[in-house]
Formats: sequence, C-alpha cells, structure tokens
Amino acid sequence: MAGELNGRRIAILAADGVERVELERPRQALEGAGARTVVVSISSGEIQARDHDLEDAGTFAVDQLVGSASVEDYEALLLPGGTVNPDKLRMEPAAVKFVRDFVRSGKPVASICHGPWSLVEADVARGRRLTSWPSVRTDLRNAGAEVVDEQVVTDGNITTSRSPDDLPAFCERIVQEFAKAPQSADVRGRR
Repeated sequence: MAGELNGRRIAILAADGVERVELERPRQALEGAGARTVVVSISSGEIQARDHDLEDAGTFAVDQLVGSASVEDYEALLLPGGTVNPDKLRMEPAAVKFVRDFVRSGKPVASICHGPWSLVEADVARGRRLTSWPSVRTDLRNAGAEVVDEQVVTDGNITTSRSPDDLPAFCERIVQEFAKAPQSADVRGRR
C-alpha cells in the first residue's frame, strides 16, 4: 500500500556482486510504500550488480559508506543476496558490526537468498527460525538457527526469504514488517 512507510529511512547494505533483482524489487516495493532507501556499502562510488551471479547487470550508486553509517540513522535494514555480495560483506568488520547492531537494536531486518550469510557472520542467527537459498542452510544450522524451507519467514525482527522466485511474498512481508517499526525522532529530523 502506498504511504505505509512514509518518512521511513531504510538502509540497503550491499557490495559488488549483489543480485540485481534482489536489491531492485524490494527497493521498489519499499519506495512505493513511501520509504526513502539508502544504499550503504563497503566502498564508495558504485557497486556492480549481477544477474544469476554470473552476468553483468549494471550498477547501483552507493549513498553511504558502512563505516560512517549508524543504526540510529535508519528504521530498517535490507540485506539482498547474490553469492559474492554477502561474501564480501562478511569480510568487512564495519559491515558485520552494522548488521549485528541492527539486529540487536530490535529494528526490522530483512534478508533474501544468500543474504543471511551476513546474519551468520554477525552471530545473530542462533535461536532464530530462518530460511535462505539451499546452499546457505547448512551455515545457518551450524550457526544455531532453526532452518525451514518456506517462502518467507519472520522471527522477531528478522524476516528471511529463499530466492528471487519468492520476491512477491518477500516484498509484501517486508513492507508490513518495516511499517511496524516506530519512526525515530532522529530520523525524522534528517529528512
């Protein structure tokens, strides 16, 4: 629904190798509901997107470096997938800390496909009911998560989804979950 997220500022944490559709479609859903999205990354300029992990799929402009980003600046976090993207993010301490701090803050976090690797690296998967791309599920189990094979799963403040095939359900759910987050005074003042 248009307007559900009016005034909300959403961080999208991504790096080179992000799966284009997994950033683009949720971003469109969030902006269509009135949110302002901000691409946060580990390097400035642009990040290289991929289609099916292998094919060049253009770029996305980076709005902010993760090292200067604060959880207080945002009301929700989106972690798109692509195999290379979360692998790069989990090697960057500032990105891992940002994810960990976001989950611990209680603010909503959503991740799709290979994106939950960031949850594993941030040590916030333990005790959570999560889903992901099939090849990530062993890592989630080893990190202490209860892994299920469902289109979209919400456990507390974390929403996960399996693959681009699940994007319609994922996009609908994240708009609902992100709309539940209170809008902070700090974020309202930065508009």
